[in-house]
Amino acid sequence: MRLLDVPGFDDPRGPVRPAALHPLAATVAGWLAATDGPPVVLAGHSTGAQVALRAATLVPERVHALVLLAPTFPPALRRPLPLATAFARTARWESPAVLPTLLPSYARAGAGRLVRYLRSAQADAPEETLRTVSCPVTVAGGARDALAPPGWIHTLARRAPHGTPVVLPGAHAFPHADPHRTGRVLTRARGS
Repeated sequence: MRLLDVPGFDDPRGPVRPAALHPLAATVAGWLAATDGPPVVLAGHSTGAQVALRAATLVPERVHALVLLAPTFPPALRRPLPLATAFARTARWESPAVLPTLLPSYARAGAGRLVRYLRSAQADAPEETLRTVSCPVTVAGGARDALAPPGWIHTLARRAPHGTPVVLPGAHAFPHADPHRTGRVLTRARGS
């Protein structure tokens, strides 16, 4: 298993400028194309799920299965006020233990860069992109996640030609809060 720390988001000096969904997906697709071995299970969390989805469309021959963990943004959350409301509703269910994982990279990226990245993700329509994916897709989300609510998880899974919805305990950061359960989702996807 490999974890990609995609350049351009965490490190403002990274080679992907600006930090935006499509250039990040192209970076992941380029890495996949240059990596030897069998097709992979490609997974991403939150806006990273959108990056993984876009990358899978660029190099479909390199992706055995796709796992979208808490994929953002349902159409209703593609505007600032509804997004802020959903963030507040979700934050109350998150474990404070996730903050040391997230805050340092957000601080290094800076507010302007984060806003530009979020806007690029909000402009994306994963529900349309999923129609073009030929590999099996698992869409997983937390039962208490207002950013990627269970209804959105089911909608996205239905849009994929071979989609499976999975709703787990927790909120948006469920992969951080319960890595073992997340690992089981990834393992099942590998067998598909």
